[in-house]
Amino acid sequence: MNAKLCSIGLLTLLLSVHGPLCANDTLPLPEPRLTGGMPLFEALNKRQSMRSFSEQPLSPEQLSGLLWAAFGINRGDGRRTAPSARNWQQFDIYLIMAGGWYVYEPVAHALVKLGDEDLRHYAGGQEWVREAPLNLIFVSDHDRMQGGSRDHRDFYSATDVGFISQNVYLYCASEGLATVVRGVVDRQRLHEVLQLRPSQHVILGQTVGHPAP
Repeated sequence: MNAKLCSIGLLTLLLSVHGPLCANDTLPLPEPRLTGGMPLFEALNKRQSMRSFSEQPLSPEQLSGLLWAAFGINRGDGRRTAPSARNWQQFDIYLIMAGGWYVYEPVAHALVKLGDEDLRHYAGGQEWVREAPLNLIFVSDHDRMQGGSRDHRDFYSATDVGFISQNVYLYCASEGLATVVRGVVDRQRLHEVLQLRPSQHVILGQTVGHPAP
C-alpha cells in the first residue's frame, strides 16, 4: 500500500465518525491518553532521529497523543505541555499528509481542515519527507508576542520551538514511532502554500511515522 493510500486510510477512520469535511471544517480528535506510556528515562534513552519511514499511517489515537504531547493544553488555565516565553503560546502546528493539510486547534483538541492537496513535496527537500505519512510544520505568529521587540520575537520563536519538538521526540520514543526535526525547509515557499499571514513565520519541520522495517 502506498503512502497516499495509508494517509487516506487514517483520515477515513476519522471521517467515518465525523463525516466528510470541507475547508475550515473542524475534525475532533480522540481524547488523548494522559496516563501510562514509557517511563521518562526509558524514553530519553530511546530518543533518536530517524530518517527512514514506513508507509503505515499513525492511528487517530497516536495522532491525538502526538499533538497533545507537542503543544496541547494540560491545565485548566489553558497553559500547555511546552513552555513559551511570557505564555505567548505563539506557535501553530500545521500537518501535511497525502490526503490534505490541517492545523491543530488545541482548545478543541481538533484538526481544522485547510485543503485537500498533497503538499508533502513542499515540506522538505529530502525524498523521505515526500514519502512519509506525516510532516509537522511549526509556525510562530509574531502578532501574539505583544510587547516583544523583533529580536525578542525571533529569539523566543527559536527557543520555544525546541521544547515542542522535544515533546514530539519523547512521544515518538514512547510509542515506537520514528521522527526527525528539520531546519532545512523552504520557508518562503511554505509561507505561500500554507497561506500564512505576514506575522506568521515558518521555523522548523518535523517528520513523523512508523520506522521502516
